[in-house]
Amino acid sequence: MTITTASPAYRPAARVTARMAALIGEIRTVADRGLAPDLTAYLVGERLAPHLGAEDLLTTEQQEGDPDRYRQHIVHAEADGSFSVVALVWLPGQETAIHDHVSWCVAGVHQGQESERRYRLAPGAGTAARLVATEEVVNGQGEVCGFAPPGDIHKVRNSCTSTAISIHVYGADIARLGSSVRRVYTLPAD
Repeated sequence: MTITTASPAYRPAARVTARMAALIGEIRTVADRGLAPDLTAYLVGERLAPHLGAEDLLTTEQQEGDPDRYRQHIVHAEADGSFSVVALVWLPGQETAIHDHVSWCVAGVHQGQESERRYRLAPGAGTAARLVATEEVVNGQGEVCGFAPPGDIHKVRNSCTSTAISIHVYGADIARLGSSVRRVYTLPAD
């Protein structure tokens, strides 16, 4: 079932499933507490996990990919800008640049599998900085990770042979900003 939300807390004409509307309510309850970013991310991740993989979480349109690059579907942006829910659809091999974020973030794999390489910024010889890979993580369907800046530099890719879909919750208004990316890194990476 798909509903059009009418509550003033939602942007007009947002089309979400009943399950997504319930999840948005759960996220709102956490976001409204005004906790530290890392604790907010952890608690939002706990709310997101039980919904991952459910067939009635996203509309058909929110599951459509793009042959040229991973596709972002803004599912919900809270009217006060406190959080957004985004579905990212990745065809096999699609990936992000190395980047960090404007706010806390929670990502859960709804379908497929995603690989993530995490980095830290390290001083280089002289004044040039470099990126050092710190961890390789493979997340399968149902797995959730969360983080808060600083220390959120990573690259994500679809590492399976089918479409991957992940649900991201950001502590920012992605409808207004257009993206959760604060910076793209082009520094040398180890």
